[in-house]
Amino acid sequence: MDLAGRYVYRGPSGWGLTFYHPRNTLPVSVTGRGCALNCAHCGRRYLTHMAPARDLDRLPDSGPASFLISGGCDLEGRVPLLSNLDTVRSLSRRGRVIVHPGLAGEREAEALAPYVEAVSFDLVVDTPTIRDVYGLPATGDDFIAAFLALRRRIRTVPHLCLGLLGGEIRGEPEALRILSELEVEEAVFLVFNPTPGSRYGDRRPPDLSEVESLLLKARALLPGARLGLGCLRPGGRYRSALDEAALRARLDFIVNPAPSARRAAESRRMEIRIRQECCILD
Repeated sequence: MDLAGRYVYRGPSGWGLTFYHPRNTLPVSVTGRGCALNCAHCGRRYLTHMAPARDLDRLPDSGPASFLISGGCDLEGRVPLLSNLDTVRSLSRRGRVIVHPGLAGEREAEALAPYVEAVSFDLVVDTPTIRDVYGLPATGDDFIAAFLALRRRIRTVPHLCLGLLGGEIRGEPEALRILSELEVEEAVFLVFNPTPGSRYGDRRPPDLSEVESLLLKARALLPGARLGLGCLRPGGRYRSALDEAALRARLDFIVNPAPSARRAAESRRMEIRIRQECCILD
């Protein structure tokens, strides 16, 4: 409580709640709509919302403040950023750059480090989930090794998709345990959202009570970390309930929050910041 009797939650990051509306970060695909994989949760649909790298010459000088560079993966689960390093280098001169490299390693980390502010890394530790979702022969240990290789050279923010296995909670508690052991300072949580046309398109999002339990567990295991809800999560009533659960779990930020979550934060007189770029660019 402050002297006026108001509750002001400043959070482990030293701030109150942050709401991100990332309209000033442009998602870029270095492969256009091409991807060697056909992941069960995506089916190449996510690529349709990204700007093809070949079209970036048309951007005005007063373009976006930052770029999230990603694309389709090769058969080893890597986004071909090394063969598109000129694009990364060029965009780094125009704004801040984040990359989503997939299952990258030391070579990618060393090459990208001079141009990249942060890495968005999808961390999956359950091997059966990796096999079913991505169709890769990789293991959970491979994903952990890739995360560590990237983190040694670049600020790397783990992203955990809760319910990734078609809405089933499976390896997420183990992933939280590993993040705690690794003493991560920040993490982003996504929630499986069935995508029409994908192999998981007819599934349902994970049970909300299970998701809230995981968010509460994350805060308990990572009390000093900066934690938040990222872009990918279901909409409608589910999002409203999820975002309000994020407040109860004392997360630090929410991307594109539901109106009900904003009202709930305001009713608690929480200190709120608004940002217009990707949530890992504070």
